[in-house]
Amino acid sequence: MRWIAPGSLWHSVWVMPITSPEYLLFLGFSFLAFWALAAQPRAVLGFVLAANVFFYLRWSWMYAALIPAAALADYWIGGEIARAKSDGRKRVFVSLSIAMNLGLILLTRIASGSWAVSLSFYAFQALTYTVDIYRGDAKPVKTVFHHLASVSFFPTTLAGPITRVAALAPQWDKLKAPLAEAEGGRGLFLIAMGAAKKFLIADYLSVNLVERVFDTPKLYSGFEVLAAVYGYAFQLYYDFSGYTDIAIGSAVLLGIRLPANFNRPYEATNIAEFWRRWHITLSNWLRDYLYFALPGQRSKFGQYANLVVTMLLGGVWHGLNWTFVVWGGLHGLGLALTRAWQAWRGKREASAAGKFAAAVLTFHFVAFCWIFFRAANLDNARDILAQLGSATFAADNISPGFALILGIAAALQYLPKRTYELVREAFVAAPAPVQAVALALLTIGIQYTASSGAAPFIYQKF
Repeated sequence: MRWIAPGSLWHSVWVMPITSPEYLLFLGFSFLAFWALAAQPRAVLGFVLAANVFFYLRWSWMYAALIPAAALADYWIGGEIARAKSDGRKRVFVSLSIAMNLGLILLTRIASGSWAVSLSFYAFQALTYTVDIYRGDAKPVKTVFHHLASVSFFPTTLAGPITRVAALAPQWDKLKAPLAEAEGGRGLFLIAMGAAKKFLIADYLSVNLVERVFDTPKLYSGFEVLAAVYGYAFQLYYDFSGYTDIAIGSAVLLGIRLPANFNRPYEATNIAEFWRRWHITLSNWLRDYLYFALPGQRSKFGQYANLVVTMLLGGVWHGLNWTFVVWGGLHGLGLALTRAWQAWRGKREASAAGKFAAAVLTFHFVAFCWIFFRAANLDNARDILAQLGSATFAADNISPGFALILGIAAALQYLPKRTYELVREAFVAAPAPVQAVALALLTIGIQYTASSGAAPFIYQKF
């Protein structure tokens, strides 16, 4: 669905991407109804649950049926785990939850049709509830409605951020009505930033070079392929962080705080730091619910091996394709080597020049790995690498617009964090008419840039 185009508002009857005008109408109605009911906690939870179901129904009736049913099952399982007297009984119930949620992931991976969008992020979020209770890290939530509203919270389901149910559920009882103007401004700012990242940067880079190069790399020079590889690194970042901004901003408008998912990842000076900055909630999930659950943690070799295994499984989760296996394996090896290097080096501080060199090296390692992440298959990845190795130089297919947007994308990534905060707070402090004008100008810019339509968010399919 296009962002805004005459006659296209209801172009798709069932699909409601979070970048569509339909979603903004849905969010606006949800905002008004939510705060009108804020003084009645039970009514709020009931409305949020209804909004969640409606959101899934706009994708498919399968979502509207599967998610509440699975959430009810997990709520019951969580209670049974908490009441169980023996470890064996607890293991039986937590295994049931794990099997059910992995089944949801597999079902949407092998299914076809308009409803087949992955339920991975729902399943990961749901498992935080039962596994945390099993480990003794959390207690069952207050009511079934707290659980249903939290585990199926509509901004987080399609691509995160993965939010622990134990952290989200208590927030429903701490709402302070009406929403503070500053919080409302921050929510709008995040949504606007997410839309700008998606349409003005990610989709522009994709349409104007990245897609064409990765589809037919042999038609382009080595320099053009390199530009496309850099372009994809920033396309993926702005696409996914754009979704995250919209999701977090939507939650802020409803008085809910979701965890951060990105923290300037291309500033990282090693691959371990990169994963502490990139897709933070998934990185934490893999660490807490997979890595620490693997055997062999007592030996250094076992820890190194588990890093590789964890990332290999993370690669396979992205898709049953050898390209994802290679991508996950490379990152696993990178993490293991980084940990070994840090153990050998100790706490010696690197120089400023050393940190800069490490950041450049880390970025290029990540960009190299993204080739396999993006490639359709290993042959396609080999063609990309062959063209890079050809050392041919031609720039006929690199438009000035692409070069400009790529430069802006890189500059924004390395812009001081304080600058971003100052811009955000300036927007928040501005009078409502000024905010409206800024949003209108952004909409016009998106309308002009994205006139050919918006691509689906990349991580939505995972």
